[in-house]
Amino acid sequence: MAAVRVLLLSGRPESVSFAQSVCGLLGAGPGLGPWPTYCGLKRGQLVLSDRRFPGASARLPLQRPPFCPFSALDQQPRAPGAELPTNRGVDLAVAVVLQSSDQTVLLTRRTRTLNVSPNLWVPPGGHVEPDEELLDAGLRELWEESGLQLPQGQFFWVPLGLWESAYPPRLSWGLPTYHHIILYLLVISQESQQQLQARIQPNPREVSALMWLGPDVAAAVAATEDGTETPRHLPQDLPPSVLAVELEENGGTRPLVLPTSTLLRTTPATADSQERVSTGTKFALRLWLQHLGSVTPLPCGSGAHWDPGPAREEQNVDHPPTTNQGSGKQSA
Repeated sequence: MAAVRVLLLSGRPESVSFAQSVCGLLGAGPGLGPWPTYCGLKRGQLVLSDRRFPGASARLPLQRPPFCPFSALDQQPRAPGAELPTNRGVDLAVAVVLQSSDQTVLLTRRTRTLNVSPNLWVPPGGHVEPDEELLDAGLRELWEESGLQLPQGQFFWVPLGLWESAYPPRLSWGLPTYHHIILYLLVISQESQQQLQARIQPNPREVSALMWLGPDVAAAVAATEDGTETPRHLPQDLPPSVLAVELEENGGTRPLVLPTSTLLRTTPATADSQERVSTGTKFALRLWLQHLGSVTPLPCGSGAHWDPGPAREEQNVDHPPTTNQGSGKQSA
């Protein structure tokens, strides 16, 4: 059995099996969330609880999509032959919401050839390796996907929130084969978008395009909530397109004028690889905008909070300040 990555604290830490809904185990009700969750952010591991516990270093909003397959499976009988893995737990991933000094954030479009979430716009991110510090995992994934290495002492960071992710994302697409908790980290660079863009060297095996989103377009994207009937209140002056950079087959890049409507698409009921922004990314963008003070805070006082604790531990993510200065250390 693989190393336990996500644990729930109920008296003592217990692993979460692949088929269990993490949000459900933490007492998520019928609402859409998010739910404030206490976290112990450790090397290669995440401990979660709905109550404060010794060693909890943060209280973060935890959310899942309204159509989360694990939530649906909890509420309906399992069809014959519809078996989920019994020897796996919930995996841990980290994604970096990289903010430039001029307040834009980097999104990358996953290639069509990837087995999981192809053709979706997401922040750079991926699996956390065993015993890897969570910030280091995010910086490693940023480097592997975009070629960006942030200079030592020239960025700050703060955890934004947690997302329960499944793929396929809906039961109507098929039974889930991947189950993750994604930790979104906001990394605030002291460099401008232009400075960062000049150093980007995208990995063509994982990235087919990239773009920088400002708060106005990000707010419109975040407002398109997948799986709900929430009416869209989009700004009248929303630009019809955004400028992106697309990779060419010869290794070069070219400008891409992307219709804004592409970014406003929601997850369809039937499986396809239609280009759109992932549901978890919309959640992360909303948290980013909340951090900027650009939107109404999420309900239930569920924004990210650092909890004062005992002596500072060695893990980077246990530092108590709201925003942390990065060491720039990366795992190659």
